Amino acid sequence: MIYGYIRVSSDKQTVKNQEFEIGKFAREHKIKIDLWIEETISSTKELKKRKFGKLLEKLQPGDVIITTELSRLGRNLMQIMGILNHCMTNQVKIITTKEHYELGDNINAKVLAFAFGLSAEIERNLISQRTREALARVKAEGKKLGRPIGATSQRTKLKGKEAEIEKYLQLKISKNKIARMLGVHRLTLADFMHKHNLTSLPIVSSNRDGQKIAH
Repeated sequence: MIYGYIRVSSDKQTVKNQEFEIGKFAREHKIKIDLWIEETISSTKELKKRKFGKLLEKLQPGDVIITTELSRLGRNLMQIMGILNHCMTNQVKIITTKEHYELGDNINAKVLAFAFGLSAEIERNLISQRTREALARVKAEGKKLGRPIGATSQRTKLKGKEAEIEKYLQLKISKNKIARMLGVHRLTLADFMHKHNLTSLPIVSSNRDGQKIAH
């Protein structure tokens, strides 16, 4: 089977350009596309949730995938490497029309796969090195690493304000507004209320005889 694979990351993009490029390549090389796979989805989505992930599971030796560029396959270099390795192991060929790659169980593909793997390793090492250097520089400048002494999280900001929150709730002030008044996110407030069993209690007042009346 020969598959034409097209992916766009949003519905604002068009599949037409990719379809034209793959179709042109197929005509020039007298290749017949047996099945087109099109999807509008970000490559950051889990592979198993994409049509392409399902395609990988059913590929057979001798199958061919034609796409415009390798970046259409995965979200990063490591994922693309994994896909290429899967295809090479299962004797599936991947062809890209823009980059002119023809990756299968051949020496060129293995050399390219090695180069990709080496690049990924170098990239990881560079990121790690930059992180270590940045931390060392901050430390050398006498700055404390981690949360500054006296700094508080948003949840800690609410500590001791249970009665105040109850009062706002009794006045029927919305939780969104209470969160803004207290300078925290609404989800932080909701979590704090849940953990401290804070609920909107009835407002209590007194009548002329001094009797308590719940409203």
